[in-house]
Parts: sequence; structure tokens; C-alpha cells
Amino acid sequence: MTIAEKLQKKYHKCEEVTNFKDMIYRSSSIYKTRTAFKLKNKNGEIYSVSYDEFKKDIVNLGTFLISKNLLGKRIAVIGKNSYSWAVSYLAASIVGIVVPLDKELHCDDIINFLNISESSCILGDFKNIQEFSKSADNIQNSDLNIVLFDNINVDNLNKNSFYANKTFCFDSCISIGKELVEQGNHEFDDITVDPDEMRILLFTSGTTGNAKGVCLSQRNICSNITSIYGIVKVKRSDLFFSVLPLHHTYECTIGFLLPIYSGASICYCDGLRYILQNMGEYHPSVILCVPLLLENMHKNIIKNMNKTLPKKYVKGKNENPFNDLPFVLKQVVKRKVKNTLGGRLRVFIVGAANINPNIIYDFENLGLLTLQGYGLTECSPLVAGNTDFFHKAESCGLPIPNVIYKIDNPNSEGNGEILVKGPNVMLGYYNMPEETEKVLHDGWFHTGDIGNIDENGYLYITGRCKSVIVTKNGKNIYPEEVEYYLNDSPLISESLVLGIQKDNDDDTYINAQILPNIEAITEYLKGSVPTKEEIKKIISNIVSSVNSKLPNYKHIKNFIIRDKEFEKTTTQKIKRYGDNTKINN
Repeated sequence: MTIAEKLQKKYHKCEEVTNFKDMIYRSSSIYKTRTAFKLKNKNGEIYSVSYDEFKKDIVNLGTFLISKNLLGKRIAVIGKNSYSWAVSYLAASIVGIVVPLDKELHCDDIINFLNISESSCILGDFKNIQEFSKSADNIQNSDLNIVLFDNINVDNLNKNSFYANKTFCFDSCISIGKELVEQGNHEFDDITVDPDEMRILLFTSGTTGNAKGVCLSQRNICSNITSIYGIVKVKRSDLFFSVLPLHHTYECTIGFLLPIYSGASICYCDGLRYILQNMGEYHPSVILCVPLLLENMHKNIIKNMNKTLPKKYVKGKNENPFNDLPFVLKQVVKRKVKNTLGGRLRVFIVGAANINPNIIYDFENLGLLTLQGYGLTECSPLVAGNTDFFHKAESCGLPIPNVIYKIDNPNSEGNGEILVKGPNVMLGYYNMPEETEKVLHDGWFHTGDIGNIDENGYLYITGRCKSVIVTKNGKNIYPEEVEYYLNDSPLISESLVLGIQKDNDDDTYINAQILPNIEAITEYLKGSVPTKEEIKKIISNIVSSVNSKLPNYKHIKNFIIRDKEFEKTTTQKIKRYGDNTKINN
């Protein structure tokens, strides 16, 4: 038997749900008084919200939305991660079709997505709504209802024509809905959710810049929730620390809906600069993260080890001394690291991009399980993942329950496009039948990602179809592979590899944009601030070293040293379009 086949014999048992309404009612019944959320009040004091209270808030908000004739309508949600966002998402997706929007979007994009989705209501942070209200004339729906998460005086706002008589505060909506329910209004309870119709409309730009509306059903996402539960046990005592943006399916499905299904609890990060502080306050046990966040944590842990260990065990600034420590000292270090991360942390779930396997091994040695997975918005999102039973740091895992994948037209190395089939695969792209036909054939979703599968069923991602660089002689180069070697150097913070053409030459050459790690280079030079010439020489040596590991046709022909970070998506992937691709030689 392959490992993938063995895994099928070990799945955790779980109860099937097919829609969000049943899931919420089920959870509030089973976990009634248990803590669903740990939140902070205005004074920074932590308090709890029970499952029963959470369900009532959803019902009350949903009842209010129905009273505003929003049953079956498109309802947008925008803002930072918050309890209000969570309640709004579920109420909107049960009453109508929820349209989660990225709070980092330009106001023109927000308006564009509101218009395309034909949204009748938007719930969100005042900061985001105020921003796009400046271009209110471009909003096609002049009767757009607005619900603000902030507690501000809407009477003053309603004097403005944009907000006039259609703007409400979140808390007052809950109160109005509660009053209606107490008066005998059961319209929300009476809703029947068709699990197979579009109830979630997500706009994704990914790293290639082409925004599409992804249509998901509640069965799509619920199937993903129960599949994940089958391979990664979520304990009722678990507390999920929510860091990544909730509008993204990765955080929404795994960091929000999965714990709610499982009876666990959720707390929210106050911002990236407060991660360690918040972990000390909340003591989480599970964190979803992107590789960049994990890499930064890893760097800080190694740095602090080398600062605090007895001199005889200290290594170079970026080298991990842990494996050479005696057993007793290892236990001390493990305890200190765990305490720094809140004391209860047991697992990192990491996705959105490849991660250096050595980082996974280092965390494992510290007693912290790191489970890497692979997914896409179009797959609700998870396709493959490392599990409680089997994990391999070099791979993004095995197929999750009820999902299968295969490689289309593999080359001699086994690499080809990854195709996925399962109940998690989207309904299609919104109002884009031609684009849908390009990616959905006979139930198989063509991911646009390149990978291979080993003899045990483990999946490996090697690149994207759309970022493949094709040389004149037909050689395919996957930029992510070259970037992996560059980023493996502690002296490089991040890089972007592109194919460029030179004047009077129709061949394609490999160009790398590189952001140096100035702090690491300063330490490398024993404390002296590096000059531009020194930085260039150091980076040039790294590029030469990388080239020595690659065949000639993959060699970096020239490079540019950047002085600022690349523009990134909300999941911290470097955008392969826009300003990042403007190369000035």
C-alpha cells in the first residue's frame, strides 16, 4: 500500500454538514456554552463569546438583513479580521450571497467588484467604506445599504448623500434583529439553504493579475472543512490565532469555519507587529501562517538562541545550534521557545507558497508540528496537506479525503499541470463561461500549477504554468525553482525571477531582482555597514553559487539589487505583475 492508501484507513471520524446554517445550529447545540471567540474590549481586557451567543448574533443580524429586503441578494463584507466580520460573513451567506472583499484593495477595485457582483449591501470597517465613498458616483447601486462595524454616530453620516438613510451600526442591527426575533419573527430560521447553489463570490487576482469571480457553494466549503478535520484533529481545547486576512479562503475555511465546526475557539491578532505580544496574551495552540511569517519567527528564534546560549554552543548568527546541544539544554530551549510563543502552541499550518524544509525540521525538533498544504481559492481551498498521521517536509502533502489529483501530460521528470477533482471544486467563474471552460473539463479542475506526485502519493509543486519562462530552444524554466535557491541564502530577503528579452535578440534571458538582507550582510561583514559595492559583490557571489547548482539554460544572466520590498498579495506572495515587473537595467 502507498502512504496515500494507508492514510485512507486512518481518517478521523466526523459528522457531515453541507451548509453553513446547519453547521452553526449544530455547533451551537453541541458546544452551547463553550467559548467560540476570545476577544478584547476597549480597555484591552479579554472576554469570551459562547457558541450560543455567536449563533444568536448571526440569527439577529440575518433577521435585520431580511427586514431590509436583502433575502437572496449579494452582500459584501470588508474589513480587518474581527468578530463582526465573522458574524457578517455567516449571516450574509445564509440570507443571500456573501461577497468577501480584500480590505487592501484600491477604492476603484472595491467599487468595480461591488458593481460586478451587483451587491445590495456592504458590511465593514468605516475606514474602508469611507475610502470608496469618495467615488460614490461610480457605484451603480444608489440604494446600497451600509452597515458599519465601528460604533460611530450614523445620524451625522446620514446627512451625507452617500450614506443618507441607509447606513447603520453593526451593534444596532443586532439589537433591531433581536427585537424582531423576540416579537416572533422566524424568517431566518425558515431559510432553506441549497448547498449546491452559489452562496460565496470571491474575487481573486492571485499573482498573475487577472481578477476573476470564483463562485463557491456551501457544499464546496463544508466538504473541505470535514475533509481537513479527517486528517488534522482539531481539539475542543484548541485556540486558533487568526493572523491572515479572513476574506481569503485559506484563513476563512481553515482558520474560521473549521474551528467553529470543531468546537474550538478563535482569537484575533491586533496586527503583525503585535504577534508575539498577542500570543503571550491569548496562549493559542494553532496558527495558520504563510512561509514569510514562519521564516521570520525562525530567524528570531535562531538569533535569540545564539545570543543566550553558553559561548561554547554558539554558532554563526544564522546557523541553528540546537542539534548540537546536550539533551538537558535542548529541553530548556524547547520550553523557552514554547513559552515565548504563548506556552500552548502545538501546530503551525502553513500554505500559500513553498517553504524551506529545514525550517519545518527545526520547528519539529523544538516540539512544534508544521503542516504544509496546497490549495487554491477555486478548490475552497485545500487540495493536499500533511497530516497528523503522515508528514513530509519536502512535500505539500497527500490528497485530502474525497479529493483526487493527477498530473496532466507529465514530462520526463514527472512534472506537469496539476488537475483536481472533488466536491471542493468551484462551480465556475462568475459570468465568465469561456474562462470556466478553460479550466473545468469532465469534472477536473486545471489548476495552472506545475508539480509531480511521488510513488506514495505525495504532491510537490514546482511552478506555475503562467510564470513559466520558455527559452528560444524550447526549454521551460520555473522561476520558483531559481528563487528557492536565491532565497536559501540568509543574505537575501526575497527575490523575483523573470524572463526578459534584449534588444535585437529574440531569445529569453533570466533576470533576478534581489532584495538584500542588510542586517544579515552587516553581521556577515562583522558589524560594518556595507557599501553599495560590497552588497553588489556579495550578491554577485551568491548568484554565481546558485548558477553552479543549475543547468546552463537556467542560469541567471543578470540581476538587479532592490532597495525596497516587492509588492505582495494579501497572502504575502510576490506579485508577478505590475510594478514588480518593471525592470530598469
